[in-house]
Formats: sequence, structure tokens, C-alpha cells
Amino acid sequence: MPSRKFADGEVVRGRWPGSSLYYEVEILSHDSSSQLYTVKYKDGTELELRENDIKPLTSFRQRKSGSTSSSPSRRRGSRSRSRSRSPGRPPKSSRRSASASQQADIKEMRKEVLEVKLTPLVLQPFGNSVTRYNGEPEHRERNDLPRKNAQEKFHLSEESSYISAQYGLRPRREEMKLKELDSKEEKPVTKGPTSLRTFEMAATQKKDLEFGGVPGACLIMLGLPAFLFLLLLMCRQREPSLLNFPPPLPALYGLWETRAFGVYVLWFFVQALFSLLPIGKVVEGTPLTDGRRLKYRLNGFYAFILTSAVVGAALFWGVELYYVYRHFLQLALAAIVFSVVLSVYLYVRALRAPQDELSPASSGNAIYDFFIGHELNPRIGTFDLKYFCELRPGLIGWVVINLAMLLAEMKLQNRATPSLAMILVNSFQLLYVVDALWNEEAVLTTMDIIHDGFGFMLAFGDLVWVPFIYSFQAFYLVHHPNEVSWPVASLIIALKLCGYIIFRCSNTQKNAFRKNPADPKLAHLKTIHTSAGKSLLVSGWWGFVRHPNYLGDLIMALAWSLPCGFNHILPYFYVIYFAVLLVHREARDERQCRRKYGLAWDKYCRRVPYRLLPYVY
Repeated sequence: MPSRKFADGEVVRGRWPGSSLYYEVEILSHDSSSQLYTVKYKDGTELELRENDIKPLTSFRQRKSGSTSSSPSRRRGSRSRSRSRSPGRPPKSSRRSASASQQADIKEMRKEVLEVKLTPLVLQPFGNSVTRYNGEPEHRERNDLPRKNAQEKFHLSEESSYISAQYGLRPRREEMKLKELDSKEEKPVTKGPTSLRTFEMAATQKKDLEFGGVPGACLIMLGLPAFLFLLLLMCRQREPSLLNFPPPLPALYGLWETRAFGVYVLWFFVQALFSLLPIGKVVEGTPLTDGRRLKYRLNGFYAFILTSAVVGAALFWGVELYYVYRHFLQLALAAIVFSVVLSVYLYVRALRAPQDELSPASSGNAIYDFFIGHELNPRIGTFDLKYFCELRPGLIGWVVINLAMLLAEMKLQNRATPSLAMILVNSFQLLYVVDALWNEEAVLTTMDIIHDGFGFMLAFGDLVWVPFIYSFQAFYLVHHPNEVSWPVASLIIALKLCGYIIFRCSNTQKNAFRKNPADPKLAHLKTIHTSAGKSLLVSGWWGFVRHPNYLGDLIMALAWSLPCGFNHILPYFYVIYFAVLLVHREARDERQCRRKYGLAWDKYCRRVPYRLLPYVY
């Protein structure tokens, strides 16, 4: 294999394709298989050049004129022209005869002239999207677009807007073959003050809808509440077998209880009050499209401590949490109604939100936007509704429900102490919640915050699904006790710790690299440089699989279900559901990263071939 001539980071002169002009460039990377160098011009344009199109700086003598032009995009207004005519450049002289001009054009069409499709690196067509994976956030403002003539037009497809990193040199004949196909997907955008907004709206309308589009959104919104009640009703049966499906349905008037709805609303607003307390540090979120960074107060752990104190005081004064168990279905219905009302409010207020505050996932369809969320960061003053619901009412409520189930088990089964299985389930899930609240800042870089809007999907998931489905193992053990021996418990604890170590260490490594890629503690990690100026980790936990944090999460989910035994499949519903959820989320991550990082992401996938489970998937 021939050795490379130029090193990464070296400043050299690169030939502009289709001309004999050389400009100052920086070597970014080298592909040993294709023998192409990825270079970056001073205006931000990135191309792939052959080695014979690159020359060291010492090969050129400085011109006396002292021209400082460093890239073609900065010489567009110049009158001087190169003798070698690049594609798309007008003829040098108007005195050329029509026949001579036609012959010259025919000769050029017969040549394998390399042509470049330029996609401005700085276009960020979608709301709060920040180029993130293992690196720090990429922030590009709208006024960073390269200067062009006022009447210049360029075509940007939806795909090329995402894959801004994929610059390559294609033969003109290949471009002509693809021109007809590209024209069906591309829409001309006139360069002007409103071109970016026009592009954003066009790209939003064209992009594929997730979750099956409008039909899938309708099915999820109607099916999940019904499925939740079926699971809870089956769990309450003496024999929760599939042969006994469907379980007997209670009367509708028996499910609705005004007092239960009042209890849930009170819980929600108490947690909101705790979140507004002036305790905890204030941090900035990821950059928005206009360059602003929203501020968030990190006091989730303090809210958990205050909630624990309030619940402890209530138990001391004789308040029975057994009410939560006896009215579990009523509380679940109250949470569903509250989440629907909240979703309606969110959609109505989003209709008046400015364009740059809308979610990049929104489509313009009322049903789909109601489901996925139309506004990215809905706020009432400084109170961020999405960020609050992401961790507080549902996650802390999950722990309170688990405690209520533990006390209900002791009461119904006449136990002086809770069973070992119930203790394991409560302890494992308590550790998970405390870890999430302690590392609250990490949620600011998740897809839920930076990409998805706040609509029914997140409202129902945060306020209903998390507290009432994630506590399913504890609810199951109340009706179906399972005795676990200490040797078996030791194996389950070891599995839980294994999953937690993978989950926490991989997330810590990722967050540390995002904050400071130059940290000496991370110097041993190998990376792949991307055209966005960021890097992808290809060693450590992120060289093991592409999503090690998901793998750790899945292992912990299995450890939560094992204390319930193997008499029924119901307690393992959470593991099955969570596996499907993580595979779907992983697929969404893959699409986002491939669009953002282009060729660099393909290279990363070759280096780290397994997505979730080594040697399996």
C-alpha cells in the first residue's frame, strides 16, 4: 500500500477542480483505499482531492500583487480569469465566434471533467438540531453562509441538506445521468434574505414522517392508553394467562374518580413548585437556530430529596400510600386525561409560535404535529414544560408508586417485611432514578430535547407510560409473590451492576468528550475527524458497540424483571418493549448521524460494525 505524502493538519495548496488554480487548504484526513485526501478551503468548503492535485506551499512563489484570495468563493467578483475554464464559468471573451464556442463546448462535454456539487456546510435546516454524537455541539449561525451573487441560484435536495459533509468529485457524465433523478427531488432556492426560511419549510414538508406517519400516530395515540389498561387488568388477575385474555373490563364510571384526578394534578403542581425553587446551578442548553442558548436550572435531585421528606412526613402522620394501589387504575386514567389536555394546550399555543421556535420533527400536518410536538421548547416565562416533564412528575412518581406497591405487598400478604424480590425491584429502580436526577444535565443533549417537539408522544410517555408501566414489576409482585433465594439474588445483583457500569461509564465518557475533547484524560481515545469539525469516538466504550449506553440500559431492564420469576411473561413485557424501543431509537440515531456526518459516519460504522449487541446486532 503506497504511503501518504501529506499528514493530517498540514497546510498545502490544492487544485480547484476543473481549473489550474491552486488555493491554500488544510488536510483533514486520508482514505487509504481510494487514495483521496479530504481537504478544507478557507471558506469552509471541503473536497476530496487526489495526491497529484495537492502541492506543498514551498512549490509556489508568492505573487507580488499580494492577493490574499484563498478560495474560489472569494474571487467571484474579480475580473481576472484563469486560462483554464472551470465548469459553469462564462467564456473569456465575447468575441469568440458561435461555431468556435460550440466546438469548445462539445470538446468539454467529451472530456471527463470533474465537477463539484457545493452544499454550504453551514445550512442547518431544522430548529434546534445540533451536530452531536460523541463530540461537542456544532453551532453554525445563519449569517455564516458564503457570499454569493444576488442572482445566483443553487439546488439543495433534502438529503444533501443533511449530508453536508459529503463532498466529492463526480464525472460530468455521471452528473448528467443523475440530473433527471435529482431534479425530481430537488427544488431551486433563490439566494436571498428569505432563502433559508424557504429551504427550511420545503425540507420540512418533504422529509419522511416517523412512526408510520399520520396513520401510525393515530394508532399509537388510540392504542397505547387501551393497551396500558389491558396490561394492568391482566396483572390483577389470579392467573394472568393469555388464555384468560381479554380480562373482564370494569365499568367506565368505576374508572373515573374526581378525587384521583385531583391527587394527580396536585402531584404535578407540587413538582412544578419544587422545580422553580432557586436552588441548584443554572446551565445553558444546546444552541438554537438563532444562536441563543436557553437556561435550565438543575435541581431535580433536590426535588427528589424534598419529595422524599414530604412522603416520609405523610407516612409518619398516618397517611396510607395503600390508596395509590387501590386506585391505581383511576390514577392511570387521571394521568391520561391530564396528558391529553396538556397536549391540546401545547398544540394550540404552538400555532402562534415563530417559525424558528418550531420543532424540526414537525411536518405541517395537524394530527402528526399534535402527536410529535409542534413547538420545540414551550415555556411559560422561564418554566420549560418539556424539560420539566422529562424527569420530574413521571420519574419521581415512579419511585413513589414502587414504595406504595411495597407497602401494599406487606399489607395484603401479611408480611412483617417486604419480600426479597420486591426489595430488589425497588432498589434497582431507585438507583436508576437517582442516577438520572444526579446526572440531570445529560438530558439536555438527548434527542427528546434537541429534536422532538413537545406533544402527545412525550407528554403521554413522561406522565403516563413511565410511572405506570415502569413500575409494572412491583405491581405484579403484589398479586403474584415470588420467593428468591440469596444465591439467585446475588446473580441478579451482579447482572444489574454489570448493566449499570456499562450504562454509566459509557455516558460519562461521552459527556466528558462533548464538554472538552482536548481533556488529557481522554487522550488515549481514538477518534475519526468529521467534515463538521467534530470527532467520533472509535475506542473505549464507543468502540465496543455504537450504542453502549443502550446495551447497559437493556441489561438493567432484564435485571428488574428476573426477581418476578418465570411463571408468567407479563413481568417481562417491559424488557420486550424496551428492546423494541431501543432498536427503534437506535435506528433514528443512525439516520440522524448519517445525515449529519456523511462519509465520516460510514467510516465509523466500518470501524464499529455492531450497533447494540456485539457479534449479534
